[in-house]
Amino acid sequence: MEWIPVLVVALFVLLVIIRNIFVVQQSKAYVIERLGAFSKVWQVGIHFKVPFIEHVAKKVSLREQVLDYPPQPVITKDNVTMQIDTVVYFQITDPRLYTYGVEHPMMAMETLTATTLRNIIGALELDQTLTSRDVINTEMRSILDEATDPWGIKVTRVELKNILPPQDIQNSMEKQMKAERDRRQAILQAEGTKRSQILVAEGEKEAAILRADAEKQAAILRAEAEKQAAILRADGEAQAILAVQKAMADSLELLNQKAPNDQVIKLKALEAMQKVADGQATKIIIPSELQGLAGLAAGVAETVKEVK
Repeated sequence: MEWIPVLVVALFVLLVIIRNIFVVQQSKAYVIERLGAFSKVWQVGIHFKVPFIEHVAKKVSLREQVLDYPPQPVITKDNVTMQIDTVVYFQITDPRLYTYGVEHPMMAMETLTATTLRNIIGALELDQTLTSRDVINTEMRSILDEATDPWGIKVTRVELKNILPPQDIQNSMEKQMKAERDRRQAILQAEGTKRSQILVAEGEKEAAILRADAEKQAAILRAEAEKQAAILRADGEAQAILAVQKAMADSLELLNQKAPNDQVIKLKALEAMQKVADGQATKIIIPSELQGLAGLAAGVAETVKEVK
């Protein structure tokens, strides 16, 4: 029975040791106080706390966190009251400052965000507020980051999630947007009509050019055809003249071979004059040496008729 107290003491010491062994997880940090004063910050790993002397003052998350604040009323420079809700992204960079820098850090962040938003929006008019979200976000992030630096907090991003003007202003804005859409639609329709007219005019112009080009080509082809026909006609007439001249030359050659007398030659000349008379000439001049022969030929013809 004497070993029972020793066993109880050993179990108590073992239990105390086990209860004072801590494993700090990733992205966590423990703030340790010794006898009520800050001692150190435990990072990732296994740690042993001195029993009854040290204790864990705060467990801090080092991951980026998000605070989504409900809509709050703000007044613009032109006295328009709007409802704006804000989203703040932040990260704890110094667990010691976060623990001892300010009481209730999240409440302090919310209050600081609301007052900063009111100050910024109060210097802007309604139209500027609606069109300057990026400017407002950047300015708020800069102000909040600087103000929370002594608290060990890094503000990484600020976003205005919703901006809700009063209902009457929303109605006016919707009417203005509808009028703007109608104006743009009318402009687009006018531009479409103008483009259509331009395309039609260009098409008519191209058609006229093609027609003129076709007429030009046709005239050129007709002229070429007439030219070729004239050449062929001239060639035919030339060949006919050459044939006639050749025939006459052949006949003269045959006549010369037969040694004709003067009467035959004069008779051939008279036949030639008859052929000339068959043409378009209105006046024929007969040489004097052929006149006697012509009279003789006429007398012979009359005699032949009487005999018949």
